Amino acid sequence: MNFIPSLHTALTLTLLLAALRPASAASPIADTLKPFVEKEELAGAVALVANKDKVLAVEAVGFANRATKQPMKTDALFWIASQTKPITGTALMLLVDEGKLTLDDAVEKFLPEFKGQQVRVTNDAGGVVLKAPQHPVTVREILNHTSGLPFKSKAEEPTLDILPLRDAVRSYAAAPLGSEPGTKYLYSNCGINTAGRLIEVISGMSYEAFMDARLFKPLGMKDTTFWPTAEQLKRLATPHKPNAAKTGLETNAIVYLRYPLDDRTRRFPMPGGGLFSTASDVAKFCQMVLNGGELNGKRYLSAKAVKEMTSRQTPAGMKENYGVGWATGPTFGHGGALATNMSIDPARGLVFVWLVQHSGFPGEGGKAQGVFRKTAEELFGRKP
Repeated sequence: MNFIPSLHTALTLTLLLAALRPASAASPIADTLKPFVEKEELAGAVALVANKDKVLAVEAVGFANRATKQPMKTDALFWIASQTKPITGTALMLLVDEGKLTLDDAVEKFLPEFKGQQVRVTNDAGGVVLKAPQHPVTVREILNHTSGLPFKSKAEEPTLDILPLRDAVRSYAAAPLGSEPGTKYLYSNCGINTAGRLIEVISGMSYEAFMDARLFKPLGMKDTTFWPTAEQLKRLATPHKPNAAKTGLETNAIVYLRYPLDDRTRRFPMPGGGLFSTASDVAKFCQMVLNGGELNGKRYLSAKAVKEMTSRQTPAGMKENYGVGWATGPTFGHGGALATNMSIDPARGLVFVWLVQHSGFPGEGGKAQGVFRKTAEELFGRKP
């Protein structure tokens, strides 16, 4: 009788065989990703899976720069872009825990420049007029993308990091809202940036100093920054995009940010998408959240705050499922503009971190993340 093993059995056997390989040999996760690199559909990636206590696997495949053949390493630095959003949301929840504000507070309570802000509406004649909104924008609404604020302001050109946070947020308050607060979902950097400004005003610290003092240093996120150092820039993964024929890859720049990336005089922190980080650092943050606000025996957030921020905060009638800076559902997490992603699966008790730098993929490169996720689930966790 022929014996055909299940996928789970096959992967388990692969894992056992991997343990017998030389230390330099690839792992099951790397093995599943290697074909995408060989076909030039994926430049390179760092893939990490962890539980709440430890990193279970971290693999680097391919190239940090395909053009120069610089190999990808597990400590490579990536622009994690909008993965910054849940980190900002988490930082604000520290202040909620301390009783400094609530999610239902009006933003104008702390930022008076929002007082008197109006909303654009269409009248019966089809014209656009301005009127007072039915209620002022709330903290919850700037964090779940229903505030009526746009993605960015006209002042944030040509890149998203050219204004000090105070000035950027003032530019948002000076323009009319695009919709009544709480009635329409519109993905908004402006909203999350405004949350970062709230952190400044309420804490009395700059946003970046608060993040460093209250999250990055305590969690051991030593490579998480808005301004990569010279040493970190040597580890920075290069962005890639499909070539004109869509048959392979070519290198690119981060078009959303001003260069040089270590310039602290002309580049400013962006709470909605400015962070650089590594897989190890992102995993530490996610492990704290998976563990209900604790890491290594230290509590950062209350379990109540973690549950609230990672649960749906958008109105029930909306199709979009979003929390306090987090994309929510049975699993919760967030992606970034260059196809990075972090995801927390509480049912399996697993964290998945996927770091690449891609503005699109040729061929089937876009499926690589799903292949990593499926392999990691089979290796390390099955739903109870």
